[in-house]
Amino acid sequence: MIKPDLVIFDCDGVLVDTEHAANLLLSQLIRDEGLDLSYEECRRRFVGKAMQTVQAEVSALLGRQLPSDWYLMVKQRSIEVLAEGTEAIAGVEAQILAIQEAKVPFCVASSGQIEKMHATLGSAKLLPLLKDLLFSADMVAHGKPAPDLFLHAAREMGHAPEVCVVIEDSLPGVQAGVAAGMKVFGYAGDPMTDRKALAAAGAQVFDDMRDLSGLIGL
Repeated sequence: MIKPDLVIFDCDGVLVDTEHAANLLLSQLIRDEGLDLSYEECRRRFVGKAMQTVQAEVSALLGRQLPSDWYLMVKQRSIEVLAEGTEAIAGVEAQILAIQEAKVPFCVASSGQIEKMHATLGSAKLLPLLKDLLFSADMVAHGKPAPDLFLHAAREMGHAPEVCVVIEDSLPGVQAGVAAGMKVFGYAGDPMTDRKALAAAGAQVFDDMRDLSGLIGL
């Protein structure tokens, strides 16, 4: 592969290991509303989606509307839980440094809000590398799987979509990157990741974050 002009990282599940804790919490909060949705089902249904989308889907499953600010409560509870201790994905810090050394620009484009990224990346000791390079779905009209967020990040960073690569771990994220016209690499280091779905959506799937710099042509 030819070296890209911009590398766009997803955050949760790509930079920081948040999916287990976040989905355990989400499952409990959904149960509190009267819907018995397991951790595994939350992972399958909601990974990579904006919390407003999750609220709409949970409301549909319940057959009633959740309080209008329910998703904000979930976001705040998630931040509190994740700020207590979030680990970086194994090998990702070295990959960020390798991209930096190769003088390739990079940024983060996440369905989570900026406050959450500050909490998780801060806990994982990655924030000093990324704090000025964060883009959230709150900044665009439509979150993943729409391409809006990746296109916004590329535009703000000053690069055309076709020279960008996206690093994702969720189906909505891969769909968003493909829809944006970008090359997408699907990280499947988590055993619960649906690698077949990522590949079918157009991602080049890989299992070890230490392989990333070689895959993107550095």
